[in-house]
Parts: sequence; structure tokens; C-alpha cells
Amino acid sequence: MAYVLGFDQIDKSSLPIVGGKNASLGEMLKAGIRVPPGFAITTESYFELITSAGIAGEIQTILSHVNPDSVPSLDHSSEQIQKLIMQAPMPTPIRRAIAENYEKLCEMCLIDDLPVAVRSSATAEDLPNASFAGQQDTYLWVKGLGDVIAMAQKCWASLFTARAIGYRIKMNFPHDKVLISVGVQKMVRSRTSGVMFTLNPLNGDLSRVVVEGSWGFGEAVVSGAVTPDRFMVDKVVHEINERTISAKEIECIFEPGKGVIHSPVEAERQTLPCMNDQELIELVEIAKRIEDHYGRAMDIEWAIDHDLEFPENVFIVQSRPETVWSQKPKLSVLGNKSGYELLMEKALAQIKLPT
Repeated sequence: MAYVLGFDQIDKSSLPIVGGKNASLGEMLKAGIRVPPGFAITTESYFELITSAGIAGEIQTILSHVNPDSVPSLDHSSEQIQKLIMQAPMPTPIRRAIAENYEKLCEMCLIDDLPVAVRSSATAEDLPNASFAGQQDTYLWVKGLGDVIAMAQKCWASLFTARAIGYRIKMNFPHDKVLISVGVQKMVRSRTSGVMFTLNPLNGDLSRVVVEGSWGFGEAVVSGAVTPDRFMVDKVVHEINERTISAKEIECIFEPGKGVIHSPVEAERQTLPCMNDQELIELVEIAKRIEDHYGRAMDIEWAIDHDLEFPENVFIVQSRPETVWSQKPKLSVLGNKSGYELLMEKALAQIKLPT
């Protein structure tokens, strides 16, 4: 039984045991994309925890009595289940596997108690007709084995937030068909981070890459806490078609003694571009490689490290299929007319009728 797998041991075929986020990270690593190193605590670990603690049946009993139309019912059921999971003792083999892999990661990065991101990775993420992504927890700048294990258990418990329970019921998706893995990944000390799309998310134009970014960790952009800088770049010639620099008044950073916080950005830095053109084009090139690898439009999270030199400072921390325009019917950009019809229209328009 595999309790933990390194990112270099997994790919998109591993989704049932490592969830959507982790499977994507392993797949990108195999494709030669620069991804921060890490490992996945598998769904088998989660299943072993609830089985060995004897709480699997109790969880299902609580869920069977939920009224999805009642917020108090959802909240109460969520609180009960999360408490069961958090109080369950971590099985020794799982604790040992996490310890071995975290120690290896620390040794690889030459840092004791390496700061890591601990992210939930559910098996139902990125489905074409449902949006489960983002419903479970993420913890940034986690240091030390004890905290890594504690945050992993919190991620497991977050499979049963009130929002997640209600959504699964609404989508008629069985609770026992969703399992959860946890990704433990070296933190990028982000100077700048954000998201990018390998199409224009406003109109579905596949000839453009749209990059949005701001200072600090990407959570400020993803959560909408800040209006990011926005760049639109032609995929072929790399011409920057649009450049919008916003007033970025806050950034998500780690502060010793306080943890990860939203901090005010000094006035002189608020309206500076969050990246230079060299970094922007590097991101566009990486986005094209990811799109080519998956064969479809992608939604990508990225980060630029504060300490490393270009281009080794540019990392991809997440990638998933774009789900809005990708599900729309494919219509011809020529207005549903064939090339022959357009040529005939043009020719007829140039014919001068006798007067």
C-alpha cells in the first residue's frame, strides 16, 4: 500500500490515488515543466485513517441525515465529521512515510524544517460538468514535521466543509466516491505570482495568452483580494497586445511570528509592473508548452521566486484544464461560413453591375 508518492512517481494516470492537483504536478514534471519539488500523501492514507479509527460508518450516518436546504444542518454535520477526522489518531505507518518523505525534501533543498505548502487534492477535481476544485483547504509556509502532519489531517477534514457537503448533494455526487489526497510542496518565496490562461477568458480567443499577477503569494490574486496586473500576449509572435498595470495595495506574504498575512504594499511599488517583459515572455512560453502537452486550453498558477536568477526563478505551481470556453460549441471564427463562401462574397462585392 502506497501511503506517500513523490511527484516524480506520479502523472495524470495517478488521479485516483493522488487527486487532481497532485496528478497535474506529476504530469508537468514529467513534461519538463519547472515545478517545485514535493510529494503526495495518497488517498489510501486518508482511507486508512478513517478505517483504522472506525469512523467511516459514522461519517456516512451523519451525512445521511443532512438537510441540504438548511444551513444549520450543513454546518452541524460538517462540524461533527471534521471533529471525528481531526481526533482520529494518525496510523504509525502513515506518520512514518510522511516523515521520511519530508526529511528527504528538506535534504534535497538543503534546508532544515523546509517551508512547504500543504494542499488538498481531491479525486473529483476538474470534472467537465462540475467544479469541485477550491472547496478544500490549503495551508502555506508550513514548517516542521509536526505541523506538516497536522495540516495534512486538516486537509482531510476539509473534504467535509459545509460547502463541499452541500455541493456534492446538489450535484447528486455520492460522498463516498470522493477521496482526498494531500500535496506537500516546497514553498516558492514569491516575489510575484498569479494565474494565466492559454486563451482569452473574455472571448475564448485561442491565439492569446492572458497573464494576471501581483506581488507576493498567489492567494491574493486567486481570492480576488487584489486587482492584478494584466497582460495579453500573442502566442506566435509574442507581441504584448494589452498591458494593464493596477494599483496593487496589498500582498500576501509570510511574516515571522504572524504567519501568512495580507500586508500593505508601499506606495512607490503599488503601480510598478509586477514582472518585467523577459519574465512575462518566459511565462507565455511555458504556458504554450503546457497547452501543447495536454492538447487543450489550460488554466495555470505560477510564481516567480524572490531569490533565484532568471529563468530558474519562474515556477508553475498548478495547472488544470480551462472549463468555461472549452465546453462551449466550437463555432467557426469566420462567422460559420466556409472559406469558399467568404471568397465568393468578396468576389461578388467587387463586381461592378452595369448602370
